[in-house]
Amino acid sequence: MARQGLVLSHQHNLHSGRRIPARTMMLARSRSRVLASLASTRRAGSAAGARPRTSSSATSTAAWRPVAGHGRSARCEAGKADFRTKSPEDVSVMVAGGTGYIGRAVVKELVSRGYKTTVLAREKSGIGGAEGKAETVKRFEGTAVEFGDVTDTASLGAAMGKHSPDVFVCCLASRTGGKKDSWLIDYQATRNCMDEAIKAGASHFVLLSAICVQKPLLEFQHAKLKFEEELMASDEITHSIVRPTAFFKSLAGQVESVKKGGPYVYFGEGDLCACKPISETDLASFIVNCVSDESMVNKMLPIGGPGKAYTPREQADLLFGLMGEKPKYFPVPVSLMDGIIGIFEFFSRWFPNLEDTAEFGKIGKYYATESMLVYDPATGTYDADATPEYGEDTLESFFRNALEEGLEGQELGDQAVFK
Repeated sequence: MARQGLVLSHQHNLHSGRRIPARTMMLARSRSRVLASLASTRRAGSAAGARPRTSSSATSTAAWRPVAGHGRSARCEAGKADFRTKSPEDVSVMVAGGTGYIGRAVVKELVSRGYKTTVLAREKSGIGGAEGKAETVKRFEGTAVEFGDVTDTASLGAAMGKHSPDVFVCCLASRTGGKKDSWLIDYQATRNCMDEAIKAGASHFVLLSAICVQKPLLEFQHAKLKFEEELMASDEITHSIVRPTAFFKSLAGQVESVKKGGPYVYFGEGDLCACKPISETDLASFIVNCVSDESMVNKMLPIGGPGKAYTPREQADLLFGLMGEKPKYFPVPVSLMDGIIGIFEFFSRWFPNLEDTAEFGKIGKYYATESMLVYDPATGTYDADATPEYGEDTLESFFRNALEEGLEGQELGDQAVFK
């Protein structure tokens, strides 16, 4: 009941006449930062232990930029300088969301670089809460594991007080993107982490966000943007906001059905959207760079993987090509999804439990029609060339490995569409 009350209270505030202006301001600020990033690019940081980037010219630049107008207190600046002069084994880093897909890779990368790492975990974690405390402790050997509740500030504060982190890395994300879950996790729980990290003396906050928030049409995007704005406005802690493109996992949903002889399903003509997917290993390396690389401080950091941007049809061609088979497509009209969403929205007026179902439909449509690339508001288009690249893992190598060895570790869980 406490969680539900928290979300309902927040939504009440949103519906009291403040939601539209706040969203408008967030979108305007986000768009202006993208323009600023395109005007001033910078090479990726080269923190010790970072994975090498590919050598293409597009890879050599990144749309990273400082956030102007946000001063930092003397306490914050002093703390930032202090921990970066230490060796990794003397730097305390706490990770929330460490049991998730990207979080696990981030923890592994932190440990490999020698950071004193603490994982903040739920007592039941993993897909469907399948892992208990013993499994979680075993998974994160070489770290300290604290069990707590990110929606409970007292629980968070107690965990952080034991470790006094220098840096807090937040990889939290709502499981489904439903309205209540989005505001509970993508905003409130993430805000709780920042507040308690500041109280515990942390100097830097690394946020795993998403590139899709630059064109917000969904509830979870608005929730993420609201927190981003509050993090950037804080004068008590510095930040690095990482906005990755699509994950390999999110493109793996049809591999098994295609292997069994099924067609590749896409919307429209298969060219409505494109992405530069990035592996969890490469993204984790990039995120951990943010811990020590001063060039990534107080920056918005969109990032994709190496190579070209793939449309759904091109993904299908790549997958069938690796199988040595002629591509089989199953195009679905976008209007069909519009109709389904409209039906659920209509009936949700009388059956509130259908509200999230309608939101899930909107999420599906968004990812089927909007590219995961840097968005240029001046032209209203997505720009693959302006989307920074990092790492060495390619979509082709991922698909090849998935076909040969399966998809263990790439399970979508609650996010699965093709089952």
